Amino acid sequence: MIALIFFSVLLWGKADAWGFKDGVLHNSIWLERAAGVYHRESRTGKYQLTYAEAKAVCEYEGGHLATYQQLEAARKIGFHVCAAGWMAKGRVGYPIVKAGANCGFGKTGIVDYGIRLNRSERWDAYCYNPNGKECGGVFTDSKHVFKSPGYPNEYENDQICYWHIRVKYGQRIQLQFLEFDVEDDTACMADFLEVYDSYDDINGFVGRFCGDELPDDIISTGNVMTLKFLTDASVTAGGFQIRYVTMDMPSKSGDGKNTTSQGKTNFLAGKFGIM
Repeated sequence: MIALIFFSVLLWGKADAWGFKDGVLHNSIWLERAAGVYHRESRTGKYQLTYAEAKAVCEYEGGHLATYQQLEAARKIGFHVCAAGWMAKGRVGYPIVKAGANCGFGKTGIVDYGIRLNRSERWDAYCYNPNGKECGGVFTDSKHVFKSPGYPNEYENDQICYWHIRVKYGQRIQLQFLEFDVEDDTACMADFLEVYDSYDDINGFVGRFCGDELPDDIISTGNVMTLKFLTDASVTAGGFQIRYVTMDMPSKSGDGKNTTSQGKTNFLAGKFGIM
């Protein structure tokens, strides 16, 4: 009985830190763990890593392959990637927040391929590093400033970073480029930053950016955005600082269009989809 009372008091003391708010699970310990989960693919493209190679990628960056539980914790705060990857113990799967026709078989949760007997199969990787990883992240705050890896120093070669932004339902996201210096290339095929009006880098392509001119602000059509930063094996630059802030949904249907600049140097425009 004494043990039961003690346990009840302990739970009561933690109760304020637990629960859902605006569709996001709030638990400080869980959020800290989830913040260290990120997706990696080979520089040569999607689905190119064996289990040993995926494990080596995570360990090279000071982490390890994420467990199923760590990936699920990240998914619960908005981490959504439409790409299957290795996890700890040879498991393969990917996290789905919002079901879609092209990803997740119309369901949400971890799409689980199970433990693979053939470790030579080629997938991406899901890494876990709780120690302040700079390359990517999951943001749910109403505003935040994030930077390219190593900023204000130059970023490194052979990096692939994802930032996923998810704010309250009924709000939109406004990206504001504070500093921008990415390897200059007419076709933006070397180093580039891509912006997606979506949970992932499959749907809602807005544009690809490189060079050293500041892009104009970009406003989402919904409450989620994804940014992907990719660098090749040679030439680096100063990197970038980006701030996002939330905006209330417009009352007029005609004001809900995504806005960005097509007049800046080295910008590859693309279509964006309705989420």
